[in-house]
Amino acid sequence: MAFVITRMSNLFVRTLRDDPADAELPSHKLLVRAGYIRRVAPGVYSWLPLGLKVLRRVEAVVREEMDAMGGQEISLPALLPRDPYEVTHRWSDYGDDLFRLKDRRGVDMLLGPTHEELFALLVKGEYTSYKDLPVTLYQIQNKYRDEARPRAGILRGREFLMKDSYSFDLDEAGAKVSYASHRDAYQRIFARLGIRYVIVAATSGAMGGSASEEFLAESSNGEDTYVRSTESGYAANVEAVLTPAPAPVPTDGLPAATVHETGATPTIATLVDWANSALDHPVTAADTLKNILVKVHHPAGETEIVGIGIPGDRDVDMKRLEASFEPATVELLEQADFDANPFLVKGYIGPNGLLHNGARYLVDPRVADGTTWITGADEAGKHVVGLVAGRDFVADGTIEAAEVRDGDPSPDGKGTLVAARGIEIGHIFALGTKYTDAFGVDVLGENGKPVRLIQGSYGVGVSRLVGVIAEQTLDDKGLAWPRSVAPFDVHVVIANKDAGAADGALEIAQDLDASGLAVLLDDRKASPGVKFKDSELLGMPTVVVVGRGFADGLVEVRDRATGEVTEVALDAVGSAIAGTR
Repeated sequence: MAFVITRMSNLFVRTLRDDPADAELPSHKLLVRAGYIRRVAPGVYSWLPLGLKVLRRVEAVVREEMDAMGGQEISLPALLPRDPYEVTHRWSDYGDDLFRLKDRRGVDMLLGPTHEELFALLVKGEYTSYKDLPVTLYQIQNKYRDEARPRAGILRGREFLMKDSYSFDLDEAGAKVSYASHRDAYQRIFARLGIRYVIVAATSGAMGGSASEEFLAESSNGEDTYVRSTESGYAANVEAVLTPAPAPVPTDGLPAATVHETGATPTIATLVDWANSALDHPVTAADTLKNILVKVHHPAGETEIVGIGIPGDRDVDMKRLEASFEPATVELLEQADFDANPFLVKGYIGPNGLLHNGARYLVDPRVADGTTWITGADEAGKHVVGLVAGRDFVADGTIEAAEVRDGDPSPDGKGTLVAARGIEIGHIFALGTKYTDAFGVDVLGENGKPVRLIQGSYGVGVSRLVGVIAEQTLDDKGLAWPRSVAPFDVHVVIANKDAGAADGALEIAQDLDASGLAVLLDDRKASPGVKFKDSELLGMPTVVVVGRGFADGLVEVRDRATGEVTEVALDAVGSAIAGTR
């Protein structure tokens, strides 16, 4: 298959020497500098010719694997009515991430973040019999989420291209097959794209459902933290980690709790210093109970103050805290909240002051019955020593809110945890009947009775994958695309002002084109140095340099990923490149 040879002199691209001011990640900087994307607004980008070629090649891989697993592609609108999302409560559950708007008649609309509701309604309207099932439908379409901090380029945009698919099955056995089929398809997609990734247990969040897993691309620049066991296959997003709770400790014989004057000790550090000077046994931060106050805003509009008790040697992980309260949102109390609630003595808050004043109090699973703590006595300058959980106070429940650290025991009981960072590239959900219940999506079963369909939801961030591949393959010179997604297979650079060299480069480009390779020919009237730097920045897998050696019948073939340079005879260029594919 022959392609049209693209000449740099005609290509709509301008490379930049300086990093964009708003870019933080290396992939973001290079994609802008290399002329693949251009910023329109925060989190909104235009795809220029080179970027669009990469995007379409990634999209093609996703589409091929979805088709191969039996998925059927459709396309639903991105502009959606409010009503279906009201039925499932996601109009409010999505919070500020949802783009809401009104049409000229004042009717509420939204820009779709994901399409569970619309797919459920579509199947309800089209299918009536068990004979129609199972079915998997998918689309590759722009989605919209109003990210609070869209500063990672296409890795965290407010408009992004996503493949979302939905399976509908008659029973749990069929739903498990659909889930496994998507899981396998995703592994094939990411393998073809050359992405290094892990699969981790995850929370379902506003999506709902009984189970979910994330596919995270390995990246030190990732926004997602995950942990894995040193001795087993356990891996999970930190939001999904369940803390192993210690067994209850007998309280018989434990001394009574006592209140002490501790002076100005509003922090854990100052409290530990006091304890080690005043008590007859060593004390660390792990012996103290830190109480954090948050406001929880429920979707229905109610706001409550909740106390969170965690061991004093740990900090609250806001992602874990927020995941524990979804779909409600949370924020830390401000000074005005303390002023409005005098029973909250900042720096000296204890469990009983909260419980006796009607505030809900939740504790870390490590605060098990029988464990003994030093904590606030609800009076300025006072703490209680020897407060026993389950004896002196009874929490309203447990919550996963404390940070997960390297060395924590693995929840499966095998080994300890180590943390790493990644970028979410795919997410699969076993939704169960959350959405089919909401819309009454039934078909007649084999026995003539209605059967409620079981739904699955599966997403891949197609445009995000472009950023992930760039992030995992770039180097200090620029982008370095794998052959599976590169906009061109070969970049031919004319680095010789001799007219014969230009003719020779064109002939090489034509021969490579005839062999089925996509060729970019740098025929610009620019210096060799500029051309070399641009070839490194743009990142095509193979660079052919027609330079000084041309007079002797030689050209250089450079492997962009390894940096290896080989001198090749003019008539052997095609075979030399074929050997690297």
